[in-house]
Amino acid sequence: MIWDRWRKGLERTREALGARLRGVGRGAQREEVLDAVEEALLTADCGLTVAGGVRRALERRAPDDMPQAFQEAMLRIAGPAEPLRWAEEGPTVWVLVGVNGAGKTTTVGKLAMMAKGLGRSVVIAAADTYRAAATDQVAVWAERAGAEIVRGAERQDPASVAFQAIERAKAKGAGLVLVDTAGRLHNRQGLLDELGKLVRATGRALYGAPHEVLLVVDGATGQNAVAQAQGFMGAAPLTGVCVTKLDGAAKGGSLLAVREALSLPVKLVGLGEGIEDLVAFSPEEYVQAIAPNWAEIGSGS
Repeated sequence: MIWDRWRKGLERTREALGARLRGVGRGAQREEVLDAVEEALLTADCGLTVAGGVRRALERRAPDDMPQAFQEAMLRIAGPAEPLRWAEEGPTVWVLVGVNGAGKTTTVGKLAMMAKGLGRSVVIAAADTYRAAATDQVAVWAERAGAEIVRGAERQDPASVAFQAIERAKAKGAGLVLVDTAGRLHNRQGLLDELGKLVRATGRALYGAPHEVLLVVDGATGQNAVAQAQGFMGAAPLTGVCVTKLDGAAKGGSLLAVREALSLPVKLVGLGEGIEDLVAFSPEEYVQAIAPNWAEIGSGS
């Protein structure tokens, strides 16, 4: 069940939040509870803005309403769920961007498998022409998903690889083009300019493309994820965020920090290493999965 994956994937974050709140003990004063909530959210890497906003929301409510107020405040910050966008006709093009190690290539592979399950044929553009290992990795996923892969020569212009992949998808009537880009440092302007060129090339190959430009960030990196996201904002027209590896650390709150800082929807979440552990973001399930057991602490007076 998908709920079980949410609970398991965010277990470390939930336990970290609960441990900090349990530390105040039953019968604690209201201010102590509020301090503990704020500190717990900071520990989970929600960031100062999110933690302060939740605290203010709790301050306006009666002690017995704190659990409900907590969930409501977190849901407001998480924002509504927004599905991935598909083209009305012709191939859909999704470009995945991010720094090395964020999980882009693995996410491309899992999306290819997802599309296969929906009965859509896939073309993958191996546009990371700087690392042979990256192309080899995405080729393994392409074979597993029954997807066609368009490779570039070493050091070939990544924009031309993306263009060729879209042309191939149009010719064969494929339903989805996934563009795996090279990992780029968010503070290297030359690399970011190259990324912008790639995104523009997809639009020349197909009117309306790209339909998604997804920033992949490693949720375990905490506040670094926010800095990465802000760096990529000026390079490409980001449409959403995929937060990976939320099961790997107690920093699942970084999802909220990124959402609040960028006002971009979180569209995908990685809750584990399995193919089925890449799921569409559900604000309700996310908040329920990290919410601590308020019965174990005092609500204050």
